[in-house]
Amino acid sequence: IITLSDLECDYINARSCCSKLNKWVVPELIGHAVVTVLMLISLHWFIFLLNLPVATWNIYRYIMVPSGNMGVFDPTEIHNRGQLKSHMKEAMIKLGFHLLCFFMYLYRLVSKIV
Repeated sequence: IITLSDLECDYINARSCCSKLNKWVVPELIGHAVVTVLMLISLHWFIFLLNLPVATWNIYRYIMVPSGNMGVFDPTEIHNRGQLKSHMKEAMIKLGFHLLCFFMYLYRLVSKIV
């Protein structure tokens, strides 16, 4: 969110912003897929069903990158067609989702211990 905000305010250029963001796309994809599979294996159905749409969206977004682009975030297209605003909105939604998941996982951990 901070990197996209810096790009919006012209504190950094599009190439460095997209480079910083693209290096985290694959680790996020792998991490979320692993967590989703672990929830399926451990039979936590509600948390699995909560994580499944986000994991699917991450995989879809990674697969649908047009050939010739630098990655999910492309410096030549990030200012076109309001992509910056949509990337910012997506980052805010993911932040909210990850906060929700953090507190759910924390609650589950504490309820198992007590």
